[in-house]
Amino acid sequence: MPGNMWDEPEEAPQQDLDLKLLRVGAQPIDDSGTLRVLLETTRGQIEGILHPVEGGSTAVICVGGAMGGVEGPADSLYARLPLLLSSAKVTVLRIEYRKPNDFEECVLDALAGCSFMKGIGAADLVLVGHSFGGAVVIKAGELHESVRGIASMSPQLYGTRQVENLNKPLLLIHGMSDSILSHEASEDIYRRALEPKRIVLYAEAGHSLIQAKQQIDDLLSDWIPARLGGVPDVGGREEYETL
Repeated sequence: MPGNMWDEPEEAPQQDLDLKLLRVGAQPIDDSGTLRVLLETTRGQIEGILHPVEGGSTAVICVGGAMGGVEGPADSLYARLPLLLSSAKVTVLRIEYRKPNDFEECVLDALAGCSFMKGIGAADLVLVGHSFGGAVVIKAGELHESVRGIASMSPQLYGTRQVENLNKPLLLIHGMSDSILSHEASEDIYRRALEPKRIVLYAEAGHSLIQAKQQIDDLLSDWIPARLGGVPDVGGREEYETL
């Protein structure tokens, strides 16, 4: 299973895949304005949670690991992002995969999320993914013209062979104590990616990155709005021994 490996030598041939949005449904979850959305596509239904922000034209799309999920790493980072990015008026969409751990299908899910957000007025997007999803967002970011930055956390290698085609700001975040997907995966992706690129390593953090929760909150609170605003990324390699 590619979601459990960081060093697969070969990737499956790219399939001729196509997905189109047919219709969208939305239902309030609570009185905060958060919506449960259902994207009906030609390949099945994609469920998600949307945190809309009035007056904004930017959005973040978040995807999970090989098993899916909409909470994210670092103690439910994705659920915190709407508040972390509220001052920048960034809408957040959290996507649940149709077919978890099927790489090509999950990339299509991320692209469907991009099309949906573009359709409701988001001109500029940032993609955020963890583990298996860290590779999903790299590939989806390569394919969609509205993506302005990709944050890949604890990524696997499978699916990143063509990262040199990305040509968009890439942020890699990894724990050096990750026993599931070695931080060498991020190091390898970083070596192959073109500028602008940045890698941030936390010596004491594991695969879920919970040990670096506050640091990642602070990092993404700055990095995401900057990319959406077209600010050039400084890039480079950062390594933190203690948290």
